[in-house]
Amino acid sequence: MEAEASPFESSELVASLLASTPLLSDSWRLCSLANAAAPSGFVSERIGDVGYFAFSACSIQTITNDSEYYSTCRNLVPLDSAGAGDGDLPFSVLTKSGNSGMNGKEDEGAVMVHAGLLHLFLSLRSSQAFQDQMLALTNGSKPIVITGHSIGGTTASLCALWLLCYLQSISSTLPVLCITFGSPLLGNESLSRAILRERWGDNFCHVVSKYDIMPRLLFAPLESCTRQLHLLLQYWQMSMLASSPSNFGQLPVLQLGEEERAQLFSFVSHYNLLVSSVAQAEAREEKANSLYWPFGNYLFCSQEGAICVENAASVIKMMHLMFATADPSYCIDDHLNYGQYVGMISSQFLKKKSVFQGEVIPESSYEAGVALALQSSGISQQEPAAGPTVDCLKMARGMRHLRTPSLNCANLAISLSKVTPYRAQIEWYMVSCDKSDEQLGYYDSFKRRGSSKKDHKINMNRLLLSGFWNDVLRMLENNELPHDFNKRGKWVNGSQFYKLLVEPLDIAEYYRSGMHRIKGHYLKHGRERRFETFDRWWREKEVGPEENSVRSKFAGLTQDSCFWARVEEARECLANVRSVTDVRKLPLLWESLNSFEMYATRLVDRKEVSKDVLAKNSSYSLWVEELRELKSQMQQNPSFGPEV
Repeated sequence: MEAEASPFESSELVASLLASTPLLSDSWRLCSLANAAAPSGFVSERIGDVGYFAFSACSIQTITNDSEYYSTCRNLVPLDSAGAGDGDLPFSVLTKSGNSGMNGKEDEGAVMVHAGLLHLFLSLRSSQAFQDQMLALTNGSKPIVITGHSIGGTTASLCALWLLCYLQSISSTLPVLCITFGSPLLGNESLSRAILRERWGDNFCHVVSKYDIMPRLLFAPLESCTRQLHLLLQYWQMSMLASSPSNFGQLPVLQLGEEERAQLFSFVSHYNLLVSSVAQAEAREEKANSLYWPFGNYLFCSQEGAICVENAASVIKMMHLMFATADPSYCIDDHLNYGQYVGMISSQFLKKKSVFQGEVIPESSYEAGVALALQSSGISQQEPAAGPTVDCLKMARGMRHLRTPSLNCANLAISLSKVTPYRAQIEWYMVSCDKSDEQLGYYDSFKRRGSSKKDHKINMNRLLLSGFWNDVLRMLENNELPHDFNKRGKWVNGSQFYKLLVEPLDIAEYYRSGMHRIKGHYLKHGRERRFETFDRWWREKEVGPEENSVRSKFAGLTQDSCFWARVEEARECLANVRSVTDVRKLPLLWESLNSFEMYATRLVDRKEVSKDVLAKNSSYSLWVEELRELKSQMQQNPSFGPEV
């Protein structure tokens, strides 16, 4: 039989890593310690080279008062609202793309998270104990594992996101892994997309047992069952505290009545069915309207094994299908049984028992993977849910995922060769602008273009190239390309060349169409996110000695792709100096002018601009001449402005 790549390979690797190493068992042990030490909210420990930071599941009282929390327990707030002011933006990496999306449209919405849990994490983060322990772990550990059970798991997710944002801001490569057990969902689909955009999905593994109601709770409008929810959370917390060795036999265990269990189970099960149906339908349109949305890998556990799923719509569907076979008693107590599941996962991995004993072995590795995943989910082939579960497992990869990331990358290289002629035509256009008698240069020629076929063709090429690179980023965000794609020289160099060649045209179109009068200047209000992404790829690239050498001639392309946007701002600033009536504004205007003049002069002196920048009638050359004239007028009439 011909070898066939299994589409479950990446998920199986995640599950195998956790099951074959102490990561899962050590994380659960730390979660149990954190639950027993509830008042402090967290514990930390270093085991070998691995630093562990675990959050307590019993910290809900620190969120807010009970009545307020239970009446607004599904409320979402913007993640960029977090911070203590004075420039404290702990999640700025995830919330910075507030301009337009990859398709030139506005973003689908702000990145939103659970209000109460965000407040809980920020209060813990501000404590001196948290800062001291986190600093000690990050300084002395190679990888960091952040973990938590129940509400502590969602707090751990927020902590991991904060740490990943911080480490990226200081260009640190310290590995971070977040492992949660039975945690509720954290935020909306925009949060999930932001995490995919940063390639952080594989940093999260959420362990969810087959019947646990907690991870499914936030799919339901809980405002209508606050009494039962209040009793449920109290029951869980008292059970956790009572089961710890230090409190064993000393604390009463609150009993949750059968009526409350049945009401909660029926209510949550109904809304899980609705949400899973919507998610499955909307997955085909690549959009979703659910209030809460999963992210990262989900390790679903049963008595038969575990299965790892990463596709968000499939995660929601699996939550419903596995939960549908539960009963009210199981769905409550299963939240407290993660210690047993962790032990079984490791034990079953070591035994490596055959799953096809007495059965016909599927000839296709794809079908074998589906059969293995179905058994690991704990759903029998004879159960009514077996058929929908198989469909869900196949949907988890989707038709586009039947191709491996490496094959997608190879096909993308073919697509790149097909759009290369568009780039070549733009390069030819640039050369023709340099030779033109008008001496406008590349940027100004496109900005002032007419309605000729040549001008129309170049503008179409600009849009086609933008579409290609938007598709590249979409595939990358959807995990359809290799994990190290954004570090491969072919694509880093290709994206950089595209940016330097085409972004000046985007800037020209922005100011030509007057968008700066509607939205504001390009740098703050008009720059597409793809260019910011390509900036980051280039910054992270290892620079060779030849790239730091002194230039002997002008660059083929200006090395600051936003140079012309800065010129446009400088032109407006110069006009404001001439027209300003409030002399108190002059010092700030002149500071901006002098700053840009120094910056541009340095680029020219180092020959980091293309020769079109110095064309006789380019916007930059005209600005330099106007500035020279203005300074001459000031020398003749000192009262005109401050001395320069």
